[in-house]
Amino acid sequence: MLIGVPKEIKNHEYRVGMVPASVQELTSRGHQVVVETNAGEGIGFSDDDYRAAGASIAASAEAVFAEAEMIVKVKEPQAVERKMLRPGQLLFTYLHLAPDPEQTHDLIASGATCIAYETVTSDKGGLPLLAPMSEVAGRMSIQAGAACLEKSKQGRGVLLGGVPGVEPAKVVIIGGGVVGSNAARMAVGMGAQVVVLDRSVDVLRRLVAEFGTSIQTVYSSKASLEAHVLSADLVIGGVLIPGAAAPKLVTAEMVKQMKPGAVVVDVAIDQGGCFETSRATTHQEPTYIVDDVVHYCVANMPGGVARTSTLALNNATLPHILALADLGWQEAIRRDKHLANGLNVHNGQITCAEVAEALGLEYAPYNA
Repeated sequence: MLIGVPKEIKNHEYRVGMVPASVQELTSRGHQVVVETNAGEGIGFSDDDYRAAGASIAASAEAVFAEAEMIVKVKEPQAVERKMLRPGQLLFTYLHLAPDPEQTHDLIASGATCIAYETVTSDKGGLPLLAPMSEVAGRMSIQAGAACLEKSKQGRGVLLGGVPGVEPAKVVIIGGGVVGSNAARMAVGMGAQVVVLDRSVDVLRRLVAEFGTSIQTVYSSKASLEAHVLSADLVIGGVLIPGAAAPKLVTAEMVKQMKPGAVVVDVAIDQGGCFETSRATTHQEPTYIVDDVVHYCVANMPGGVARTSTLALNNATLPHILALADLGWQEAIRRDKHLANGLNVHNGQITCAEVAEALGLEYAPYNA
């Protein structure tokens, strides 16, 4: 198979779909890989590094899309990239379609087959291609939130861990999954007062087993959520419903009642966000203010630590890339029901039930 790796073009996105080591795995099996020039430059991989791994270098994204049978990316294709997709071409990347009707309609119109990292599952019920970026984003949420609490960033002027004689900041984490547990690790390490809310008692038990009395776990109800959000210095939104739009758990009215200078970091923004006041921002302009509350809603948070993120993502995606290349996508998803769950768009139809429901579109299940 001929696999193409274009350079990412989203604002301040330096990650790349495949690193040279991943390319070498494919070329050693007889596949061809074409990489857009300077695709890995932002994380320290040169065109010569890719050539040494057996790739050819294309002068433009247009050349990559025109040649490749499978496109491997990181972020959802931007409008100019979607125009380059063609019927029968395979796209393997993050899509996050539920809150993005424009992208969804473009992918339907393209005729391409689109497999989304974020809906590929595992035999343990997890999301293995989303997990590494959720780990990164969860950890980054605390350092981003801590910075936003500084007075110069319009925050409360509070040090997350406090100092002797001065109490630490209160960090409230909504959702105890991969994002939440990683955020908790960082917040505990920085000495904050940490509260994690979740609706799964099993998740709360797991957090207690890991953190003991270093955190407070609370069953998430409307009453408990409101009480803790209103008393927080920093709130992390880490709620995810696979494939679907994130629920708006923190209302605009609750935000209005938060402490002036408090900070919210909405890690769920790729799926629409779990704060009613959230809208996607970029690394270039990461924050905005609503009712004196600082909102950090960067839609590609892991792109800020692009080298770490790319390496972690490649570790997870490479086995699937190899399966798709070796077997072809039809046979690969026939053999692997978890990879099949990643199929979101095929032959001009939505093949993911959650996406179809979120956007009010017809669901057309694919039968392998």
